Amino acid sequence: MTDLPTTTERTDHPAPPGEVLAGYLHARAGAFLRALPLAVGEAGSRTGSLPSGGGPQAAATGTGELLRCVRRIGGALHTYSAAFEPEWAEQTRTELRWLLELLAQEPGYVRRSARLLAALDSLSETDPRRPGMLAGHAGAPKARALMERQLTLARTRAHTALLQELRSARLHALADRMTLLAGEVPLVAGGGGELRVQVADALGLLSAGVAALPPARAPYGGEGLHRLGAVPAQSSPVDPVGAVQQAAEVAADAALAADDAPWHRVRILVKRARYALEVCGAGLAELDGIDRVLDRHQEAADAAVTVSTAARTPRITPATAYVLGVVHADQRLEVEASRYAFGHQWPTLQHHGWHEWASC
Repeated sequence: MTDLPTTTERTDHPAPPGEVLAGYLHARAGAFLRALPLAVGEAGSRTGSLPSGGGPQAAATGTGELLRCVRRIGGALHTYSAAFEPEWAEQTRTELRWLLELLAQEPGYVRRSARLLAALDSLSETDPRRPGMLAGHAGAPKARALMERQLTLARTRAHTALLQELRSARLHALADRMTLLAGEVPLVAGGGGELRVQVADALGLLSAGVAALPPARAPYGGEGLHRLGAVPAQSSPVDPVGAVQQAAEVAADAALAADDAPWHRVRILVKRARYALEVCGAGLAELDGIDRVLDRHQEAADAAVTVSTAARTPRITPATAYVLGVVHADQRLEVEASRYAFGHQWPTLQHHGWHEWASC
């Protein structure tokens, strides 16, 4: 048997699997209940005060801890679904997904704003020794103002929606579910089964997801941008409102979204595998690293979509549109860089014998 590749001491679980699983969920539900009032208090403060969700400081806040608990409880209910009463598990997962999406919106806009404005500032750098590509470009200030205005508006809307839902009966009902979960887990007879079998399934799904990634994922050279040229644009002798160009841009966005989708799926599978190992008291540093790489991939892809949307704002100047195009290209290069990093890290992870451990 291959030793477990973990950053922590191996645990052989002398307790029955159902007790191990129940103990994990008790702890996470308790942490959820402690973090909830802190998160509500943070949301009640001024707009933009919620953490970005990236880094130790964000994780230490009520909102960051609440997000962490929601992800882990939902992941455990998914991976070990056969151990729970089906109706209860499905309803709880649905409510956790709702809360996750609600809590993640505003921090997501905060991160996206910071990423895009930093990228534009870097591209506009006027240092004579290393001037940016957009140094002195007339469209840079307008593009920056446009992105900042649109992202601030989106963040404000997300904040307003969060405040409304935090007072809702739906959230109170979910808190009641977590209160019950902190004391009793509705396991079916023989619930828990063999935990390692479920971990092996989660790792197998991850491997299959990676195998389904596009073959040209590793080389880094901006291939994603080159593929935009393959999207056909139908010409028209009369196009007074730019309908042909808009259709081509929408088609290009759809092509990139389809290209990103399997990567986003693998990111979810990585998180589920991490949480499944966590239930067993195991950790895998390499898997954590891959998770961070795919988080950066998602952030860059989402930022590129935001810029593309901003570029279709009515009546913007050609100079502004050009700057937004450069920022979009910069974010797509970040997407390719993340894929390149993944291509180097994944083979290293495969050599750790995790499948053998989980299958024992």
